[in-house]
Amino acid sequence: MTDPTPHATARSTTRPAAPPPTPPVPLAALLADRDLGLRRIAGPPDDGSQAVHWVHTSEMADPYPYLLGGELLLTAGVQLSDAHADEYAARVVEAGAAALGFGVTPVYDTVPPALVEACDRHGLPLLEVPPRTPFTTVARGVWRLMAEARHRELRRVTQAQQGLAAAAARQDPVPAVLHQLAVRLGGRAVLFAPDGAELHTTGRAPSPGARTALARLARVVRGGPASATDTAQGAHLAAYALGGGQGLVLGVATEGREAGDHTVAGVAVVLLSLLTAPHQSAAEAGRSAALVRLLLGATPAEAAPLLGPGPWSVVHARGGSTPFAAGALAAALGSALVDTDGTTTRVVTDREVTARPGWTLGVSEPVEPAELAAADTRAERALRRAEATRTPLVRHHGEGLTGLFAPEEAAAHARTRLEPLAGSPALAETLRVWLSLHGSWDRTAVALTVHRNTVRQRVARCATLLDVDLDDADVRMELWFALRWV
Repeated sequence: MTDPTPHATARSTTRPAAPPPTPPVPLAALLADRDLGLRRIAGPPDDGSQAVHWVHTSEMADPYPYLLGGELLLTAGVQLSDAHADEYAARVVEAGAAALGFGVTPVYDTVPPALVEACDRHGLPLLEVPPRTPFTTVARGVWRLMAEARHRELRRVTQAQQGLAAAAARQDPVPAVLHQLAVRLGGRAVLFAPDGAELHTTGRAPSPGARTALARLARVVRGGPASATDTAQGAHLAAYALGGGQGLVLGVATEGREAGDHTVAGVAVVLLSLLTAPHQSAAEAGRSAALVRLLLGATPAEAAPLLGPGPWSVVHARGGSTPFAAGALAAALGSALVDTDGTTTRVVTDREVTARPGWTLGVSEPVEPAELAAADTRAERALRRAEATRTPLVRHHGEGLTGLFAPEEAAAHARTRLEPLAGSPALAETLRVWLSLHGSWDRTAVALTVHRNTVRQRVARCATLLDVDLDDADVRMELWFALRWV
């Protein structure tokens, strides 16, 4: 028998897929969406802190084991009774759900009064979902609001990074970076000296109590963790120890805390660490010079003794919209080791690399200093693949199955197998990119910046010279293996 109600397609006990890593949605924003028609009928007043992290639909009598916390739990009350309402609400609250959405029809014509009373008693926001709104529509509404919030966050962080990088290039960079940070976070930014004195301060002055608490928090990070947070008299406080071993601490006090604040502050920490570092010693200068020579083609042995044990990753990036974008990217990646030709930016870092707004990144696997030259090449290939697949970040991973073979034997086989292409690097590279992109003519053309007909001609020439059928999966696998060793 088919359920004729609008909720019929959504009221199941299957758990929805995990949501993307996006900011939570304020419950008030969800209620304000007129297309959904949700109505709040029970629970405590909204103080602005109630937020939905994801949506879950369940008709279980006890949904507790299936909740992670922060959900908008949707139910039609299939197994709910008046006698069970209080226990049900208590278990939902115990699981940490953000709110309960009750769909009227097909089981109940109205929200059961016993459930309304139970939600009021346990402080659980209760939303009435009208018959015209399927649960899937509620879920889509939440994901849409999350996507919009994520877009706003990324745009804000990108603009803040650009502003901080531009400030770092000014004549008096330290006060400029602090001022820019205070403006972007809407609060107070303070640079504390090793003895606790305020070297530079800018932005909105917090209350005396919050100012004292921020100074105390700065002392905590100076001798302990790299960062710490606290609240005092309505202010959100954060302190970050700057690198360089100088004992300097960045303190931030804001009235609120928004998504992306920590990322923005992290960029400022890296920039201030670089700007306040003492003059380079001979060893440090040699380290930077060795890296530059390395990126320009010198042998890895020149840099290995100076770079430290690592492991290090090489990043190739394209993007950015200001003259200071390369510096901002390096700061965001936690590195001062950056080189750019105006088109491609290369960064060497010992930090974990994540996607950055406005950039397309190709990242090598972490390697020791002696392997950086090879990692540089692999990062360039990863960037080409990222551009071809329109992916913000592509990583080059380890050799995988090729690690099962002795390198000398694998290399010898590769040279023999690809000898017909030895005189034409362009053919070999075209074949490699084409195989890596699963035989896509268009994406290969994008990656190599050539016409798709050129790709077809080159691949056909490779098939002729190697005397193989490139439609054969075994042949493709063998050639891909060989190309990995060339």
